[in-house]
Amino acid sequence: MIPIWYYAGNRLGRELKSKQVPLLALAAAFSFVIMMFNVPIPGGSTGHAVGGAIIGIVLGPWAGVIAISVALILQALMFGDGGITAIAANCFNMGVVMPFCAYYVYKFISGNTEITSSRRVIGAAIAGYISLVLAAGVTGFMFGIQPLLHKSAEGVPLYMPYGLNITVPAMLLEHVFGFAILEAVVTALIFAYIQKTDTSLLYGANTRAQASKNKKVAAA
Repeated sequence: MIPIWYYAGNRLGRELKSKQVPLLALAAAFSFVIMMFNVPIPGGSTGHAVGGAIIGIVLGPWAGVIAISVALILQALMFGDGGITAIAANCFNMGVVMPFCAYYVYKFISGNTEITSSRRVIGAAIAGYISLVLAAGVTGFMFGIQPLLHKSAEGVPLYMPYGLNITVPAMLLEHVFGFAILEAVVTALIFAYIQKTDTSLLYGANTRAQASKNKKVAAA
């Protein structure tokens, strides 16, 4: 994660608008709070919404890397939530996989529609759902390979006792039918609110507006 954090910091220094800086702090705080509501699930983990999708869509995926990483690191240091030795893995699953997946799914579904189009709200909801399911699947995979990687001299798993046949279904089922739906609803509601109040906050909004303006000038 170190090179990813370093690159993300450099990207934010170039791309983040001044009016979006407070939003980055709010995004980290929002993710911190929403992840505190976690529910134990079979296979040795917990399930929860993350907020990574809406952060990736509104502020951009690289901002999502920083905001969610900050929230996860604070949780690990202050409450032991997630564990200090698992910080990098958690930041990759929720801080990289989620915002990037969400942003590009949203972008694909939205296409060239107007920024105020309802199709974009639907795209945001679907992006939130898919991104959390994918992050859960990657997490389950990381859990499941532990017995293969780390064993005692007697062949007993040192850290995670469950294999892929338990960890992947346990993570996916709970998120597919529960937490990912919550992520989709939260993502859609926040996106719709920003869409109605200030679309200039959305990542790339000014770029799209300028491109549309240039096309009109060229046509004239």
